Amino acid sequence: MKIGFLQFKPVLCKPDENIDKIREIILNCKTDHDLLVLPELANSGYLFSSRDEAISASEIIPGGKFCRALSEISKEKNSYIISGICEKAGDRLYNSAVMVSPNGETETYRKTHLFFDEKIWFTAGDTGLNVFEISGNFGKVKVGMMICFDWIFPESARTLALKGAQIIAHPSNLVLSYCQQAMFTRAVENRVFTVTANRTGTEINGDKELYFTGKSVIVDTKGNYLCTAGEDNECILTAEIDPEDALDKNVTSKNNIFEDRRTEFYR
Repeated sequence: MKIGFLQFKPVLCKPDENIDKIREIILNCKTDHDLLVLPELANSGYLFSSRDEAISASEIIPGGKFCRALSEISKEKNSYIISGICEKAGDRLYNSAVMVSPNGETETYRKTHLFFDEKIWFTAGDTGLNVFEISGNFGKVKVGMMICFDWIFPESARTLALKGAQIIAHPSNLVLSYCQQAMFTRAVENRVFTVTANRTGTEINGDKELYFTGKSVIVDTKGNYLCTAGEDNECILTAEIDPEDALDKNVTSKNNIFEDRRTEFYR
């Protein structure tokens, strides 16, 4: 199975431009992939200065134009795509991730742990951390989704692993400097593959400015870094994996990361 990430710089509050850029990069990519992960809030950019700005760049799932565009690309490339998205649901906004399949089906995750000013614009996610089965020439594989700051809570990845996730897709807009290194631990402690798709570039809005760290990574079940992007480049990188490696939870012949847990002491 071939998994990958698309690292790029979204344009703030310009969904149409972001759709065009995503389409151009993916359709011009000569490397095939079965699962491709895009950054957090890939349709909208990140550094809002008002709720009206956030609303202007949001859309419903699955009927919005960003989701429709992803579905078209997914079908054309015969690949599952997971992307961060600024989601509008009634009078609420969610920092969400959507998974689209080549047959047009969608699944949604809403970010559980909001970071900093996200708490101003977004409602905390209500979907819970769930795992979805995807299928293709690679067989059947279970994929979980978490978003950016979810990584700092070990319970996020562990919950997905306990629910059977073999791959954790991790759309991100990272501004702190250590998540990419920490994903070694998330992968190893759960024996899963992780795909952190970060954005790149500096975003400026009025007197507000954020630098995003890039360096998207794919990590395997034993902590090997299969792909690492640069800080600033817009690119697709992919890695060939065997998802069944994530079914082996044995560290030694006498140690299993799930069976050896002593949950009565985890209080």
